[in-house]
Amino acid sequence: MVNLGTPDAPTVAAVRRYLAPFLMDRYVIDVPTWVRALLVYGVILPFRPRRSAHAYQRIWTSEGSPLLLNSQRLLAALQPYFDDVPMALGMRYGNPSIAHGIRQLQKSGCDRIIVCPMYPHYAMSTTTTVGVALHEAIRTVGFEGSYYVMPPFYHHPLYVAALAHSIAPYIPSTEYVLFSYHGIPVRHLKKTDPTHYHCQQIDGCCDHPSPAHATCYRHQCLTTTLETATQLGLSPSHYGMSFQSRLGKDKWLEPYTDATVAQLGQLGIKRLGVVCPAFLSDCLETLEEIGMEAQDEFKAMGGETFTLIPCLNDQPHWVVALHHIIREFMDHPNPPIPVGS
Repeated sequence: MVNLGTPDAPTVAAVRRYLAPFLMDRYVIDVPTWVRALLVYGVILPFRPRRSAHAYQRIWTSEGSPLLLNSQRLLAALQPYFDDVPMALGMRYGNPSIAHGIRQLQKSGCDRIIVCPMYPHYAMSTTTTVGVALHEAIRTVGFEGSYYVMPPFYHHPLYVAALAHSIAPYIPSTEYVLFSYHGIPVRHLKKTDPTHYHCQQIDGCCDHPSPAHATCYRHQCLTTTLETATQLGLSPSHYGMSFQSRLGKDKWLEPYTDATVAQLGQLGIKRLGVVCPAFLSDCLETLEEIGMEAQDEFKAMGGETFTLIPCLNDQPHWVVALHHIIREFMDHPNPPIPVGS
């Protein structure tokens, strides 16, 4: 299992160590290296770590980072379903590293590794960079077996059912459900479009069938939202979708979550529920950005009750669903070409 990562501590120094490789990743900030270095080391890192450290301090627990703890708990809950298969956790940035996880599996005698990125939807800044980091870690560790990366499961019936199951208990106490996904720059959609003429090139691109949808983050988020809302029986007037966590001044996917939350308050919505399907584990972006900042914004605009619907984390129905999704990939009679061997 590979998740995004987290600082080792909610301190300025630890956050800076974590942010540097994250922001210098060419799949996260996709500009020439010298521009990225100037931006990261000259503009972002001198200031952002202090603000981010304060945010981490607001959600840090006595046991440590929520994202790490939730990831570890999910792995522990999954392990009994794979009693014949060793499992390990790695983070794309920070600790434990992907290489650390591979070494654990190597010591267990594994000659084939299946990597499950904890991202239901494809994005260059998540899925692609995991594959690149995996290549590097494999070389570093000297693993000589084969290795595969599971594809996104944004519309897998078991994922959608687990997501709907997790939201259902909150429906009676909400007027409106907002599906908030992590944002990405619009240009990323164009870069990952294999046709080079579909995403953001034609009107209603996400609604017209295309090979581009296999790597279109926006289409996949829309699909998850629609299928989940349908299972929950939500009418179009009782749910919506937005994108959070933008960075910089480039155009990112819209509508933005902060503006949407404020608008819902202004429109007279009193009881709002927000769910973050792009995150499988509660983390800074869900607990602080949504659970605290967005809640404050909603109430400042007249809202009364704000509910952050928890991520799937290690909820029992999700553990069972993920077990089947992984098994399905493992047992597929015609697995895709491995990332390497």
